[in-house]
Amino acid sequence: MADVIVTSLANLQNEVRYGKNHILITDEPLEAGGEDAGPDPYTLLLAALGSCISMTATLYARRKGWPLERVTVRLRNERTHAKDCIECTRTTEGYVHRIQRAVSFEGELSQEQRARLQEIAHKCPLHKTLTSEIVISDLT
Repeated sequence: MADVIVTSLANLQNEVRYGKNHILITDEPLEAGGEDAGPDPYTLLLAALGSCISMTATLYARRKGWPLERVTVRLRNERTHAKDCIECTRTTEGYVHRIQRAVSFEGELSQEQRARLQEIAHKCPLHKTLTSEIVISDLT
């Protein structure tokens, strides 16, 4: 995978360069002190997860020859106190991020196919990455 290079521009805006000459601008919304010139970091994270879910389900359906026409993934990120998180077992202090999602499929699919695609949606590589231990280190 190629590097992603982020360079600050003005105020809170950043230029993100990746791949072969692809560029996007990130920013914060007005109420957070930005100029709303692009997605904020959490929106990018949700977009990455939603894209991965959609691609994983699409590739699986394609390999099976199923008539999947469209995948829609709706996501929301909320931050809650760890002490208020009923499902949390590892984190007991500070905050926990809860990503909620709804995945829907369009096409002439059977109930069994829809159920299997929901299972596959939980197996996208980014979902696995986000739910495993992550180590962030300096490039050498």
